[in-house]
Order: sequence, then C-alpha cells, then structure tokens
Amino acid sequence: MVEICARCTCRHRAVRGHNRRMSHQLTLYENLANELGGLIASRVFAPGDRLPSIRHLAQQKRLSVSTVMQALRLMEDRGLVDAKPQAGYYVRHRARPLMTAVMADAEHLPEPAYVGINNLLMRVLKANEDPGLVQMGSAWPLQELLPMKRMQKTVAAVARRDPGLLSTVSCYDTNRPEFIRQIARRALDWGRLDLNEIVVTGSCTEALSLCLRAVAKAGDTIAIESATYFVLLQLIESLGMKALEIPTHPKTGPSIDALELAMNAGLVQAVLLIPNANNPLGCIMPEANKQRLARLLSQHGIPLIEDDVYGDLCFTPERPWPVKAYDTSGHVMLCASFSKAISPGSRVGYVVAGRYAQDIVVQKMISSGATSHFFQAVLADFLTGSAYENQVRKMRRALSQRIAHMSDAICETFPHQCTVSEPQGGFVVWVSLPGQVDALALHGDAVAAGVALMPGQLFSATGKFRNYLRLNCGNPWGPRTQAAIATLGQLVHRHADQPAVLRSAA
Repeated sequence: MVEICARCTCRHRAVRGHNRRMSHQLTLYENLANELGGLIASRVFAPGDRLPSIRHLAQQKRLSVSTVMQALRLMEDRGLVDAKPQAGYYVRHRARPLMTAVMADAEHLPEPAYVGINNLLMRVLKANEDPGLVQMGSAWPLQELLPMKRMQKTVAAVARRDPGLLSTVSCYDTNRPEFIRQIARRALDWGRLDLNEIVVTGSCTEALSLCLRAVAKAGDTIAIESATYFVLLQLIESLGMKALEIPTHPKTGPSIDALELAMNAGLVQAVLLIPNANNPLGCIMPEANKQRLARLLSQHGIPLIEDDVYGDLCFTPERPWPVKAYDTSGHVMLCASFSKAISPGSRVGYVVAGRYAQDIVVQKMISSGATSHFFQAVLADFLTGSAYENQVRKMRRALSQRIAHMSDAICETFPHQCTVSEPQGGFVVWVSLPGQVDALALHGDAVAAGVALMPGQLFSATGKFRNYLRLNCGNPWGPRTQAAIATLGQLVHRHADQPAVLRSAA
C-alpha cells in the first residue's frame, strides 16, 4: 500500500480543482463560440457583418474579456470569422474558394506571345459604358467611398494659398518637393527612399508605361502573372513586346520557380508584376517569395516593374511590403498612385525608379512633360496628418464587407461548379464558371440584361480564362447589386445548360 503525505494530498486536490476550473472555462468559451456560430448559420449575422465588440460581448454575456477572445479565436479556427485590424471581427463569406491553381508545370513554360487584346477590350469597355448598367466591370470605387468633401476643401485651400500653381508648366521639373517628401515618409515602414529616385507621373499607368519604355524594346519578352490586369497587356501590346505568362497561384501569386527557370533560360528581358493584391486574383506574394525574387533580379540583372497601386488597400493586419523593400541593386521600379483611395480624377502617380531614374525622366519629358504641380500640392496637403490613414481604414472595412457579401451571393445563385477568389486586398473577385461557359458570350447577354462585367479572356495574353470573369465589388451592397448578381447567376445557369451545338454556333 502506497501512502501519500498530507502535503501531497493537498497538492493533488488543488490540481483537481484547477482542472475543474479550466474545464468550466473551456465550456464557457466553447458555448459562446457555438452560440455565435448558430447566429451566423441562421443569418442573424450575414457574411461581412461586424460582430459585437469584445468588450460589449463580455458585458452582455457576463464573461471575462479573455474568455470572449478565446471564443472568437476558436471561431477564426473554424473559418467563421476574420479579424480586421483596428476594426474587430467580421463574419467570413462562405465562398467556394478558387481552385488552387491556375498553376501549370513550371518546367514546361508556355512560349512568349505577342499580345492582341486591344480591339476586343475596346469593344467590351464601350459596351460597359451605358450609364444604366450595374457597373461591375471597371475596377473603380464609387464616389461614396472617396473623400470628396475633404478633397474639395483641400483643392480650394491650395488654390487660395498658391494660385500660381494653376498656371505652372514645366517640361523638366516634374516633381513637387512637398509631394515627394510625403511619398518618402509613407515608405519609412519598409525602407528609406532616395528622393532622387522618385519621378512623379500622370498616373500609375503612365509610370508603368515609362518603365517599360526605359528598360525594354519592341520584340522583347516581359514576364507577367497569369491572370494579370488587362491594362498591363495593353501596354505590352502597344510597345510591340511579347508576354510570357508565369503560372500563378490564387493565394501566393506567381511561381518563383517558373520565373527563375525563365531567367536562367534567357527568355525574359523584364518582369511586370502586381505582388500586393493582384488584379484580378487579389493574392499577395509572401515575403519570402519577394525576397527571393529580389535576389534573382539582382543576380540576372533583370528589371522588375512593380505595380503597387492596391498596396494600401490590403486586408492584412499590416500593410504588406513591396518587392522594392528587398531591392539592394536598384533593379526594382515601384509604381503607384493614390487614385484608388483618394481621387481617380487627380491623375497623379509616381515611380521609385532605382537605377533607371534618369532614363525614366527622359521618357517622361518626351511623352508628357511635368505632372500637374497643383494636384501634387493638393495630394501633399491631404497626405499630411491622419486623413489618409483614416480614409484607407474606412475603405478596407467597407471593401472587405462588400467582397464578402458578393462572394456569398455568387455561391448562392451561381451553379455549384463555380468557385470564387478570396482576395486579400483590392475590390474585385475572380470567378470560375463551368467549363462550357464562354465569358465573352455571357458578357453580351449580361449587358443586355443590365449588368457590366469583364470577361476572363481579357486577362491573358493568349486568350486563356475563357470561362472566368472579374466582378467589381466597389458598389454598395443593396437590393440593386443583389438583383444584378441573381441575374448573372441565372445567365450562367442558362449558358451552362446550353447544348454544345448551340454554344459552338454562337
């Protein structure tokens, strides 16, 4: 018989009491997680809705803050909610996620191809211009999300303070010093910029075009993501260059293995990517991939043109760093603007050009001269203080909710074979349709039914993604948008059910 001393017995009793308390605590947070999960399942809280705050739940349920936090973390693990930085917990949409890829065998890259989308794109854009359509085509936020009143006051203040800016013209002096300083300050989180590397442009698109012209010539091959933004394809086509589509994962972006293979084979003269919130996939390249890519560019002496226009509208807890943050050799040209978050009409962008700054200044002089000093001064005023940070926080919250609502509605109304991207930033979703659906034919019927969209073929140099489409989620979520998604769902069902002979005739 084993004897236990009184001290040990007391200890064992204390441990058993602690375990009972722990068991009770587990039951409390699991019960809360189950209760909130039930409210989500019954649609009391719909996709994109914000849950009550941690403090409110603690007071309402008479629980500790730590218990409520445990419950919310458990709901995160179950895939029911997402934590948004400085905003709380939001109900996650129930989208069927996009297939893990669009990835092809990286060892068998496609052949570089000349691009030929301009004529088709212009027809689609013209059809989408009808003001009566529900606009899910072009990727612009609606005016109600933009700081119009603040911008009006800033424009008036700058005009009163320095009216001479309205008549300032220069062919060479393209940079406004106070605007340049604001760009540099905003980059302090990830690096220290050389002010001499910054060139102000007429838009992010102009910055991308200037970079292409500075580092490549007609007949050269540019590596791009697959899928990629159609304007990048337009630029490549307009300059007589070829595109090499790099296999791209809808979560992690382009395959670095495939890019390395293309560089080793001497296939590409430049790379053109959207590493943060790719358009149309919404993916963010992992930091390790960005670092590896920067090393490859330096080793091979190949320039990267980095489109970072959506970087500030990513839904991650911290703004993701650009590839430029890891650039030690000056081969990365970072292009961006404030058009998506402040004012599309201001037409001011910039490029942090690295070793190519002087070449880009020359290209800028030749093409358009200086960018408006007046609007540079306006943006510099807006960026001073906290107005811009408040604006992007507001937009991130609104856009993530709208994406969630639209994704959920797509899953409810489209055929079950359809899948939807889970964007980590921006405000578009990429939808795969049943294989027999032609997105171009669908576009024609959708416009006739009052809905604008962008067919998937426009996001590829070689006409891939014929059964994909991109939808803009910038519209307010309400009856009109819901009805438009329901209409699209009906049209997709109809196209999917069409006999093959009718589809080929169409």
